[in-house]
Amino acid sequence: MLPQIIPNATLDNNYAIYLKNLRTTAFSGDIRTDYAARLAVATDNSIYQVIPQAVLTPRKIQDIVIALLLAQDEKFRAHIKFSPRGGGTATNGQSLSAGIIIDCSKYMCEILELNLEEHWVRVQPGVVLDQLNTYLQPHGFYFAPQVSTSSRATLGGMINTDACGNGSRLLGRTSDHVINLTCVLSNGTLLETAAPEQALATAVADVLQRNTAQIQEKFTDAPRTLTGYNLAKANQDPVNLNYIFSGAEGTLGVVGECKLKIMPLPKFKNVILIKYASFNDALRAPELQTSTPLVIETIDNKLLSLARQDSMYHHLKNMLDNDGIIPQAINVVEFVSDDENDLHKMVATLCDNIQANRGKPHYAIGFYLAKNTQESKLLWELRKKSVGLISKAIVDKRRPIPFIEDTAVPPERLADYIAEFTALLDSYQLIYGMYGHIDSGCIHIRPALDMQNSADENLIRELSDKVVALLEKYHGVMWGEHGKGYRCEYTARFFGDELHLALREIKTLFDPFNQMNPGKIVTPLHCQDDIVKLQGPLRGHFDKEIPAEIQQAYATAMSCNGNGACFNDASQDVICPSFKVTRDRIHSPKGRATVIREWLRQLAKQHFTLEKTPKKTSLIRRFLNTISQQADFSHEVYNAMAGCLSCKACATQCPLKVDVPEFKATFLAHYYQRYLRPLRDYAISSLESVTPVLAKFPRVSNILLNNFLARDIVQATTHLIGTPQLSTISLRGGLRKRDISSFNIKKLHALSADEKNTSIILLQDAFTSFYDTSVLLNMVDFFQAVGITVYIAPFFPNGKPLHIKGFLEKFNALAHKNAAYLQQLEALEIPLLGIDPSITLTYRDEYPKAIGKQIATVHLPQEWLVNNLQKLNLPTIQSRSIYYLLSHCTEKTACVAAEEQWQTVFSAFGCELKPLAAGCCGMAGSYGYEKEHIQLSKQLFAMDWKAHLAKNPTNTILATGYSCRCQAKRFAKAKLLHPLEALLELYNN
Repeated sequence: MLPQIIPNATLDNNYAIYLKNLRTTAFSGDIRTDYAARLAVATDNSIYQVIPQAVLTPRKIQDIVIALLLAQDEKFRAHIKFSPRGGGTATNGQSLSAGIIIDCSKYMCEILELNLEEHWVRVQPGVVLDQLNTYLQPHGFYFAPQVSTSSRATLGGMINTDACGNGSRLLGRTSDHVINLTCVLSNGTLLETAAPEQALATAVADVLQRNTAQIQEKFTDAPRTLTGYNLAKANQDPVNLNYIFSGAEGTLGVVGECKLKIMPLPKFKNVILIKYASFNDALRAPELQTSTPLVIETIDNKLLSLARQDSMYHHLKNMLDNDGIIPQAINVVEFVSDDENDLHKMVATLCDNIQANRGKPHYAIGFYLAKNTQESKLLWELRKKSVGLISKAIVDKRRPIPFIEDTAVPPERLADYIAEFTALLDSYQLIYGMYGHIDSGCIHIRPALDMQNSADENLIRELSDKVVALLEKYHGVMWGEHGKGYRCEYTARFFGDELHLALREIKTLFDPFNQMNPGKIVTPLHCQDDIVKLQGPLRGHFDKEIPAEIQQAYATAMSCNGNGACFNDASQDVICPSFKVTRDRIHSPKGRATVIREWLRQLAKQHFTLEKTPKKTSLIRRFLNTISQQADFSHEVYNAMAGCLSCKACATQCPLKVDVPEFKATFLAHYYQRYLRPLRDYAISSLESVTPVLAKFPRVSNILLNNFLARDIVQATTHLIGTPQLSTISLRGGLRKRDISSFNIKKLHALSADEKNTSIILLQDAFTSFYDTSVLLNMVDFFQAVGITVYIAPFFPNGKPLHIKGFLEKFNALAHKNAAYLQQLEALEIPLLGIDPSITLTYRDEYPKAIGKQIATVHLPQEWLVNNLQKLNLPTIQSRSIYYLLSHCTEKTACVAAEEQWQTVFSAFGCELKPLAAGCCGMAGSYGYEKEHIQLSKQLFAMDWKAHLAKNPTNTILATGYSCRCQAKRFAKAKLLHPLEALLELYNN
């Protein structure tokens, strides 16, 4: 039986007393000490893991003041440490701390003020870069620093690492766009960097002036130079503290508010993809030496190969590999101008140059000029996803990891430097990929290592030392744009002894007791604390405590590298709706993967082995465990999993394919080995078995199940609210009316090849057949109208509800049984079509995993139609109506071509169909009916769906998912049609 888990990592007494006192103050944010919340911020996108004592999520800047001021009490000052955290995407452990994490991303994420005349915006530190630029775009402005993690990088985090990205050679770093920062210092006082207290400003200026000669020597004119207290740019008259705080990694204080410069959006822009025969040629790029583009980004062959395996390749194929030219490396180049003729001239000059020199050594072998904004966006999406793509370069147990991945040298030295760098990595026989900023001399490289292997772990130090030596040869820097973090051991080597001392003096002025992100960059003078170590607490140290066979069983959870793509809170992006609506890091694929990993580690420490199929435990034992209310980390893991909608978006949208519903189902199977299941789970899991019986007498069943008394009993016992009623349309009568005979396999075998060629077999699902019967019947009518003979297979349970609720033993048995039956149907050589995307795609995802092999192919309607349009009796429909498509989350992510396929089908009928950009509708099976999730479900619906339904006539909006149509009916009183129902209406009219 699953044991009780009480993690050893308990609160330090000093922190416990501090937090108890904090709760008595006016602090209005969240104070989290639960183990799951601490685990959720124990990692970032680095190789490190540090479990903090607590997580504070302030609601306002005064909360930060209260927290830091309390820590100045003499009984706390020597013990209580803080680390501010932004989007959690850092690659070097900058925000990791064993003290208290201050996370401003949940509540302090408002855009406070915009001044278009003076070109500035005032924001809170938790505002995400994409959020800001989406807000600014209608006004014709943007915040210039463009980082690849823009969907989750917060402005506070960008300031703390002095982030930069595409176009930084001309646009500069984040610090170059800061007007003023309102910071909370360790003593609880507020500092305005644009108007600092005179004594502090004078003291900083004195440090800089005494070291002017060394600053001029060490800080070069290269696009990427030393960061982390930018002494060179701060050394102005008067002193500019923006450059001291930008890049300080939270070691000097907490940024509470930011006043930032904004720039007018370029009126015209164009993107060119330039192709090369080798990466070395791409780095040298002779055709670009006389051009002045805003951005030059490069991607090597390893990443291009991975891109061709990614869902995005469907959209990129004609750009990347057109004309039979298969590049081994590419450069993505963007020109911008406010003069359209000037832009065309720059672009034409480069294109002519490429054509004239094609075939010469080192020159490009071809190019593709983006035809429109959408193509430009796709090319930049390819570059943005490089950080995720490189994470897929897994060999055995080795995974690409960041530790030497943002080195930078003067651009004119880049090709020679990279040649030596790659030779070094090749000498260790390592796998790696490369991408980055040619114009800034910064290339990102992540060698694949196994952090659970001691020999590979030692390579962190060995390779870092050798790369530092190589950088000294080429006059480069170790940290081109991603900050120091656990690499600050090399600070003195790059800054030199005199400037290293100057850094320590500055640290002392702002944080004399080393309370702010201690151990990062430098320590204060006269401080006995040490800086963090390069081989500090590694995530691999935790993971290797988990037995290899258990790691394999939970492979998708173990694969999470912390890149944070799931922290995307843009409503129209489908990944992880539970994070979007809660803004709680636990309720994200990364958060859930982290708590599962720790759960597995804690079980391993108790020498408990997880069986593939958990053994049943006595009802009495489970009852006693349930009512005991004992502390158990498994409860925290359960709460994390319970918030998951099982939409499956993470399984495709996460770069590492972290599949939460898969390991959630496995966890639930083990959890309920120890505890009682709620009645709701049994009700949902039995739906496919009970519904066909109830549907024989739908009116009677609806009266019995939906009267006031029955509803109250159902809500009280199952906490399910507002569940749908059975359809009163007779499926059997409807099929009989349409002359659909009983399903007979022998007769189907006897059909001729021509008859089979114009036939399909529709597979039923419980939701469409019994709750939305008209959709199934209308689908039959549609296929018959276009000349296709329809056969309806007898209903059989699919098992999706069983899987979602963790009834794995029953699900696996059902999957084996159904797979055998589907194989019989496939032998008929008649295409199999499913209706509801969620149910149909179970045959492609969960079934093969359950039975260990692929099974018969079950098509979605549009997949079959788009490949068989020539078989159809297509009418000529002259409709001026424009239809709009809202796709099911699982369909949109698991079948990336789905929306284009529907557009092709509608176009063949002479109609226009436009997909609408929208995230999850908030229903997701039973999630939207569960009492504790109803408000969250409603909020998710309001994010996109509500606006789309209000803006467009509901009779023109189509939805492929049954649950989506239910949600629209529930919250917008709108009856949405399935796409084939709309085509049928047009056909009949």
